[in-house]
Amino acid sequence: MIEEFIKLGEVNKLEVKKIVDFGVYLGSKEEDDWVLLPKKYVPENIKIGDVLEVFVYSDSEDRYVATTNIPYAKLGEFGVFEVVDTVKFGAFVDWGLEKNLFLPFSAQSKNVKIGDKVVGIVKYDEKTDRLYLDGKIGRNLKKAKNLNINDEVDVLIIAKTPLGYKAIVNNMYEGMLFENEIFEKIKTGEKRKVFVKNIRADGKLDLSLRPVGKVKDDAYEKVYKKIKEKKEIAITSKSTPESIQKEFGVSKKSFKAALNRLKEENKIEINENGIKLKI
Repeated sequence: MIEEFIKLGEVNKLEVKKIVDFGVYLGSKEEDDWVLLPKKYVPENIKIGDVLEVFVYSDSEDRYVATTNIPYAKLGEFGVFEVVDTVKFGAFVDWGLEKNLFLPFSAQSKNVKIGDKVVGIVKYDEKTDRLYLDGKIGRNLKKAKNLNINDEVDVLIIAKTPLGYKAIVNNMYEGMLFENEIFEKIKTGEKRKVFVKNIRADGKLDLSLRPVGKVKDDAYEKVYKKIKEKKEIAITSKSTPESIQKEFGVSKKSFKAALNRLKEENKIEINENGIKLKI
């Protein structure tokens, strides 16, 4: 379905209206609402009437332009960006497109310098008809609502803290993955799906990498039985799937979930050398 009109900062489905030497003009259903897709992004054998999915933003002269590349974050989405330049009125961050995204001084949580990583949300300025980055994340977050325990949510990991990893949930809420419940590699800037573990009174969310209480009992029992028999086993969540399967008879995914539950129940200790039964 072709868009009714071109939407800045979003992926648009637009129709090829005109082919020129330097690219193609794409249009929406709105008459004369056209945008240029430069030649280097134009697919081979393109023809009038074809429909393309493109991201629309502004070029260095503030003209709408299309690209087949998708930025790290679209309008209304949070992301983690690197500062690539600073100017009198703010800074510019790399968001995955040819033209960098502007971060005004007024939208910075602290003064930034080249090389800094900043968390922000892509917003639209009606006065200038431009996209910009707002780095003051607190004013763009809400208290969690319309969520239930074990709901699957999309998160952006934004910071490592002493407690674990702070995350933005569904581009709206603040959440936390706790360090003592993580048995796999997580990094800042990563996007992934997790589960709601608890909805706190302050509207923030406790998160889990697995559904709460959904560890398969058979995997849990197998792992716990083997640990009780041997008291100590030189296998961890970082071991190969083959070694885990051979020792416990379960998949690596089920093993990690069982370890998580056993640790929460304070039945085992885990260190870099293996697992030890708590007596």
